[in-house]
This record gives sequence, structure tokens and C-alpha cells, in this order.
Amino acid sequence: MHSPTSPSAQSTGLPRVSGARASGELAALGPGLLVMDVDSTLIEQEVIELIAARAGTRERVAEVTARAMRGELDFAASLRERVATLAGVPETVFAEVLEEVELTPGARELIDALHARGCRVGVVSGGFEEVVCPLANSLGIDHVAANRLEVADGVLTGRVLGRIVDRQEKIRCLHAWAQADGVPMTRTVALGDGANDLGMIAEAGLGVAFCAKPVVTEAAPAAVHVRDLTAVLDLL
Repeated sequence: MHSPTSPSAQSTGLPRVSGARASGELAALGPGLLVMDVDSTLIEQEVIELIAARAGTRERVAEVTARAMRGELDFAASLRERVATLAGVPETVFAEVLEEVELTPGARELIDALHARGCRVGVVSGGFEEVVCPLANSLGIDHVAANRLEVADGVLTGRVLGRIVDRQEKIRCLHAWAQADGVPMTRTVALGDGANDLGMIAEAGLGVAFCAKPVVTEAAPAAVHVRDLTAVLDLL
């Protein structure tokens, strides 16, 4: 399944990338840290929708997700609303969904190219650790932040445990990881497709909208218009 995002560059006549390119220290030394969203960015799907399919609530969840990504709803509140519909789904769903996840074309190549340049890579996800962490480990990703679903007696309770990875948490992770890696903010890159990514996109040395919702493409300094993550290298 492919999540509804911007049309392909070919269908709109857009170039692969547009907007700002790396400049200053970022251009001279290269990126030191790239942080990206997961659902509809690193991967083609929205994980919560894959889980909701097992609960029979996929259509409802997809509609709320779309509104949240357009910036029409508070992300944390909308996440709690969507997660509540998952109550009763067996925890075996995590392994099933992990098998369904499709990497966005160029994902592995982008990560390998960044690592070859000495750049660290992090993912910040409004999705769930139970799926994101194994995926990140398989790709050699250096930093991971995602939400965690509560499980009791082998089934999902419909609640989120601990903090929620929302717009502010994504900003916090970007700064914390840059500091931990000894990377100045001028050498950071942030990449995402939804309104909850706008904060980190604004804070990074170069913020990139990836096949994003219009509100994100309009605000981001740079944009990728093709579903090929190696296009990010064109900006660097």
C-alpha cells in the first residue's frame, strides 16, 4: 500500500528537488546528522493504519491521520484517539506489520551513503517502537525515537505509554542527538512529510519536505518531489 502523498514529479512536471541547497558549513563539511520521519517518509505506509486494519478501524484511523498530517488536528490528541481504536488487537500484530512494511525506494542507499560520509542518521516517529526499532536496527540507524503501545494479557489496551513523539519531541530529539554526536545545528538535516515535522524542519541546518503535504512543502526550505530518498543527496 502507498499512502496518499504528493503526486510524482513526472505527473506534475516538477523537478526531483526544489528550493534551497546545502550552503556554508553544511556544504563545505557535509551533513553530520540527518533526522527523518518514518511513516510515509522512510517507509511507504502509515504503521498505525496497518494495525488498524486488524481492528476493523482502518478507514476511520486513516481519515484522522490525514487531518493530523495536514496540521488540522493536535497530533498528540489525534494519536490517542486513533490508538484507542486498536484496543483488543493481539500483540502478534507487530511481527505481522513488520513483514508488511515497505521501505521507500532509495532508503537503504541514502542511509549507506550518509554513513559513508561520516554522517549519523536518526529517525523520529509518531509510530511505534515495536515496529520502528527492529526496522531501524536492520538499517543501521543510529538514533531512534517512537511511541510505545501498552499491552496487557497479550493484547493492545488502546493506550500509549509515556511521552508522545509529537512536533516538540521531534525538535528535542534533533537538538539532543546533534549535541550527543558533537554536530553543530548548521550541519543537521531534517526530513519529513507531515505538519508534525515542521518544527524540526525549521530548526535544522537544512529542512526538507519529502513528497509532503502542501502545508509542509510551502514552509520547508527545500523539497523532494519523487518517492526516491536518494534525491535528498541532490540537495547536499
